[in-house]
Amino acid sequence: MANLRVEQWSALPPAKGWWARLSMGDWAWAAGLTAAAGIVLGLYGAGFGYWQFVVLACWYAALMAAGLAWRPMQIATVAVVAPALLAVWLYSIGQTPANNFLLRDVLQGYAAALWMSGLLLAATAAYLVFLFTRSERLGRWATGLTWAGAVMGFIALGVRWRETYIGHPDWGHIPVSNLWEVFVLFCASTPLFYLYYEKRNQARALGAFVLPLVAAGVGFLLWLTFAQHMDRIEPLIPALQSFWMKLHVPMMFVGYANFTIASLVGFAYLLGERSRRRGGWLGRALPTGAVMDDVMYKAIALGFLFFTASTILGAVWAAEAWGGFWSWDPKETWALIVWLNYAGYLHARVVKGWRGTAMAWWSAMSLWVVSFCFLGVNLFLSGLHSYGQL
Repeated sequence: MANLRVEQWSALPPAKGWWARLSMGDWAWAAGLTAAAGIVLGLYGAGFGYWQFVVLACWYAALMAAGLAWRPMQIATVAVVAPALLAVWLYSIGQTPANNFLLRDVLQGYAAALWMSGLLLAATAAYLVFLFTRSERLGRWATGLTWAGAVMGFIALGVRWRETYIGHPDWGHIPVSNLWEVFVLFCASTPLFYLYYEKRNQARALGAFVLPLVAAGVGFLLWLTFAQHMDRIEPLIPALQSFWMKLHVPMMFVGYANFTIASLVGFAYLLGERSRRRGGWLGRALPTGAVMDDVMYKAIALGFLFFTASTILGAVWAAEAWGGFWSWDPKETWALIVWLNYAGYLHARVVKGWRGTAMAWWSAMSLWVVSFCFLGVNLFLSGLHSYGQL
């Protein structure tokens, strides 16, 4: 019997190494991304300072890792870059939204943001109906609409980046400078990260909890658009005229997106466990408690990593802009509160071994802390970050 077990064990195929698991698509992704970075260096590298090379290297490494870890990211990136480059080319040959219907109705930053809004609202409705009907066809539509909305959101940001240079070359900036732009980023990035967790955990029902808050963000974005007219491109204030913005703000929103997802999954966990105890339908529709607990933990861990890095970079940026690393500005203070909150969560989870309902409550109740740091400070408090106010 022992010999038989040895023979069976030796007959098993050897585990593939990391390099062997790479597909032809992965190699094409790496080659294409490297070529794109080379083109950027060839076109603009002569004017780069030291930190511009650092920014490019960070974006290159992040996209490379994301594409290899999650292959749908490769397709999504191409789906964003190709239309955005088409819009940039149309602008370069003198086309404008006034004389080109493709720019006016689809690819202009403003128009693409409206497409994103409509698609995400439709996705929210589809996820809610899917939760009740459990129709796989409707579930696939919900996922597809979410993908389309996220892609249109990033197209909007990419094209708007070019549009900031058109009115006046000195106004050009990465489009994360006011509430309208960062809400486009939030409404695009949160569904994107949610789609990763949905696919990885086969947890489509969680979309009925995550997408409604994204829909609320879309509603606020539409209010900023039509009531406040914050979609207008304006010059940056001096404090924002820095390359640090290209790293600090995107990293911060990786944190915000993942913290938001974790909070909403926490609500789903609490409602699902309550339903299971009572034999209700929601407990059967949602993933298991173990799956949701794992999603909360993974989302918070990833968000915490990027939030920490962003906070450190923000402190360096503050020293450059205002002469000190930390000034107890309301935004800085609330960022510290968020950091301490999630540091406590991770300590309880990893060191103390807490799981289940207690951690779901912690994650769910953290939503108000994150929301106030992201939005409440800008709306209700003033300080060095007051440029984000209405």
